Amino acid sequence: MGTVALMWEARAAAGRGNELLEWARSQVLEREPVRRELFRAAQDRVLVITWWEAAEGPAGEFPELPEPAADLITRPVHRWRFESVEAVGRA
Repeated sequence: MGTVALMWEARAAAGRGNELLEWARSQVLEREPVRRELFRAAQDRVLVITWWEAAEGPAGEFPELPEPAADLITRPVHRWRFESVEAVGRA
């Protein structure tokens, strides 16, 4: 069994970074990940990373955050999927 990390990143419309962050925080997934972490960055960007146990392999189906309302973001959401190959340091 491995771990899969799903990354979701969006850029908020001007001045709406906090609103996008709260929107991302409030999203309920079909099931809970092992871990979920939210980040913010310059230019009102919001990043959400969820970690999943991958019993069904890295290509398995995992719930993802949807697209926010079009007026809340400046471009389509970027999404990436990573498979863990090594962990060093604290958990």
